[in-house]
Amino acid sequence: MLKARRDAATKVAKSLYAVEKAIDEALARAAEFHGTLISARTEANVSALVAHDAFEVAASAFASLARARCDIVETHNRLSEAKIQVGLRTVSFGDEVPKPPSAAADTRHLQIVA
Repeated sequence: MLKARRDAATKVAKSLYAVEKAIDEALARAAEFHGTLISARTEANVSALVAHDAFEVAASAFASLARARCDIVETHNRLSEAKIQVGLRTVSFGDEVPKPPSAAADTRHLQIVA
């Protein structure tokens, strides 16, 4: 049963990392696109009013991607909690970059005071 849970968690982790990577890449491409819109307008020497509506829609798309990134990060955090709930506390799924400690990770109940 532990092997089945570990296998399932590994499958979920691989899929999660793929989604995180895709969202980050989409954000980078959207930012690059915004820069291209600005530099192309400047190089063409046209008014900022030209295609401003397209610029606004692209900005909205970027904001949506940023929101998606926030949501997938929250998903990651909640899955980290679920991993503990199913008895996989000590299992690592190969995060390439270590996570910063969360506020919940500090479980000390006693503190030294002056």
